[in-house]
Amino acid sequence: MKLLRYGAPGAEKPGLLDADGRVRDLSALVPDIAGKTLLPDGLQALQNLDVASLPLVDGMPQQDLRLGACVGDIGKFICIGLNYADHAAEAGMPIPPEPIIFNKWTSAICGPNDPIQIPRGSVRTDWEVELGVVIGKPGVYIDEADAMDHVAGFCVINDVSEREFQLDRAGTWDKGKGCDTFGPMGPWLVTPDEVDDLNSLGMWLDVDGERMQSGNTATLIFKVPHLIAYCSRFMSLQPGDVISTGTPPGVGMGKKPPRYLKGGERVTLGIAGLGQQASKVVP
Repeated sequence: MKLLRYGAPGAEKPGLLDADGRVRDLSALVPDIAGKTLLPDGLQALQNLDVASLPLVDGMPQQDLRLGACVGDIGKFICIGLNYADHAAEAGMPIPPEPIIFNKWTSAICGPNDPIQIPRGSVRTDWEVELGVVIGKPGVYIDEADAMDHVAGFCVINDVSEREFQLDRAGTWDKGKGCDTFGPMGPWLVTPDEVDDLNSLGMWLDVDGERMQSGNTATLIFKVPHLIAYCSRFMSLQPGDVISTGTPPGVGMGKKPPRYLKGGERVTLGIAGLGQQASKVVP
């Protein structure tokens, strides 16, 4: 099942993608793709629906029908740093002994095709294709063996980053990670039953048609169950919380010479089975 949110910014409605790639409206059944809808019982109720009987929404998603972030009312946007061995190598940093956790502010969240705004004073705005994990069942001190029971689904995330803000200004990474529009999310929330092998998903990112990132979740250092269990030691995980699991090599910071985003460029990215994004960069 592929769940989504469609409509104008701030007024998105819940929907799902049917077998023909059209959007079916869920607003008469659930208030949003958020909160209780993401609990196991809520997802099961949606799985049991006769999709063909649901109202058909005008327009084609990501063409003439805007999609918002695939999850609404996100409480925590948790990110994992240096979680691909090949990316750590290109960054010249050692493989971390345990997951590096930082945050993106929820005000960074936007739709999968919304513009990416280069922040005022930026000279090093970068890209990062990442696998997003959306929590359904809440929990704290979750056992790794039970971690996947807490997953509502998966999505594509672009962890847009300003490297000067992140690395050269005093303070934590968060300063360069949470600018407005730095968290395109979607197009859909894909439920676990549609993901055959979470540890073998191809992922890629292009800038103006030039391939920048090409990777696979097979090279994740800390796998998804470990990340869920680990994060739950430090905070309770609630329905709709998002964990962005890290990026493969090919970020602009790692290019020789480094290559950063400029106004007018288009960033396109995707993960096998989870859809793709395409965002214009605006100065």
